[in-house]
Amino acid sequence: MSKRDYYDVLGVTKSAPADEIKKAYRKMAIKYHPDKNPGDKAAEDMFKEAAEAYEVLSNPEKKQRYDQFGHAGVGSSASGGYGGGNMNMDDIFSNFGDIFGGHNPFESFFGGGGGGGQQRGGRRVAKGSNLRIKVKLTLEEIAHGAEKKIKVNKLIACKTCDGTGAKDKSSVSTCGTCGGSGQVRRVTNTILGQMQTASTCPTCNGSGQQITAKCNVCHGDGVVRGEETITINIPAGVSEGMQLSMSGKGNAAPNGGVPGDLIILIEETAHETLKREGNNIVYDLHLSFADAALGISIEVPTIDGKAKIKIDPGTQSGKLLRLKGKGLPEVNSYQRGDEIIHINVWTPKALSSEERSILEKLRDSANFKPQPGKNEKSFFDRMKEYFE
Repeated sequence: MSKRDYYDVLGVTKSAPADEIKKAYRKMAIKYHPDKNPGDKAAEDMFKEAAEAYEVLSNPEKKQRYDQFGHAGVGSSASGGYGGGNMNMDDIFSNFGDIFGGHNPFESFFGGGGGGGQQRGGRRVAKGSNLRIKVKLTLEEIAHGAEKKIKVNKLIACKTCDGTGAKDKSSVSTCGTCGGSGQVRRVTNTILGQMQTASTCPTCNGSGQQITAKCNVCHGDGVVRGEETITINIPAGVSEGMQLSMSGKGNAAPNGGVPGDLIILIEETAHETLKREGNNIVYDLHLSFADAALGISIEVPTIDGKAKIKIDPGTQSGKLLRLKGKGLPEVNSYQRGDEIIHINVWTPKALSSEERSILEKLRDSANFKPQPGKNEKSFFDRMKEYFE
């Protein structure tokens, strides 16, 4: 089954501003929220589909790739979602909590779970906080992808109590307030009749259990400060400012809850000679006047090593040469940029008396008079042509 267009999912146009996209998503999320449509699988699917669409369209970089390449540009396919399709309800509230004011708008009325925890065995469990780290990459690593091993200082599950926070197994009992359900329910009389509301149990914070004797190491928290070495596989083609996410690699949650996520922010390290322009690589090649006039074969650097190019006789300063496919790959795509070589004819700043004498003799030569052709494009026209 093919995926629907994200703009159609939210009912907005491609030119819709960010606030309109956000408003449309909030409307859809409230309409199809599972707590408002209990047992309705179709409504739950619509809720997740809207979250997937908003995840892409609310991110300028993802939105640009989607506008250009469709679902393929954001790692999606007909059978799988980019993000929202694989989310559970708490992931959605955790990622888009600002849409709902930081909490589940149906929690007090319908008894639903909030964004600060997840459901496990019918009870609400805490979720650990997310961690953010920065990873610096060279152009070569960006071109081919990279595996990084990073030591992260974070909260980890206490090994003494296996993260439960209890001294031993016998030190855990069923919560007396909620009877182990993790929720307390109340019936109130209104003008519309009796109404039942449910909220998280204040005694056990939704876990349904109470600790009678705390662990001596973590003092009942279930987590301690520690260090973990995490292997991060970074795909080829990432760019400065892009964020990657590793589920469950953030801080551990108290009392055996669900770990948070690790957010990886990409930083690019400047290359000594090459510059990045989107997925293209730009190299400034400086030639002597003699080489530009006579022509020469010369090696230029690329992100894959060296490449030999031919400079034709009479090459003008400002000319652009292209090495097709020598740029950076597109994330989740087989497309690859080019390397653009910008020719700069170097004018010597100091001349010997012999060199000056030679140039003085050539000054009035007809071949040394500038004679630009009418069909020759300006530097700006050539740059526009290459990068468009």
